[in-house]
Amino acid sequence: MPDQFVVPQFIDAEDKIFGPITARQFIILMIAGLLDFGLFKLLSFVPFLLVGVPIVIIAGTVAFAKINGQVFHYFLLNIIQTFKKPKLRIWDKKYSDSELKIFMKQAPPELPKIQPRKAPISISRLNELSLIVNTGGIYQPEE
Repeated sequence: MPDQFVVPQFIDAEDKIFGPITARQFIILMIAGLLDFGLFKLLSFVPFLLVGVPIVIIAGTVAFAKINGQVFHYFLLNIIQTFKKPKLRIWDKKYSDSELKIFMKQAPPELPKIQPRKAPISISRLNELSLIVNTGGIYQPEE
């Protein structure tokens, strides 16, 4: 009997610490709560509402929202990286942007036609070869 190994499953599931809340969500909500508490002590009530409520909404979104199966802050980081990277990727950049634009406007060169080296094998020849292989070389075709 071959060795059996335990394959880990659900490796993308985060550990829960308080009911359905993960450690990441708890830390995000704790930071937002402490920030709101500090704002509550420093500001009067109306300015606190104008600043504190958006902080709670943003923290709740970052803590609980998932887009395409990934947490929201990874989604935000991916958006930032996408906007920071150039749209045109060049492996060996030895030309300037103006030279590249000139090359892009030129028509692509015509490729020479490649002549086949051997004539394609006919179906009857393929049948004979497969019969030779299947019979172990006993069958000899007529030549």
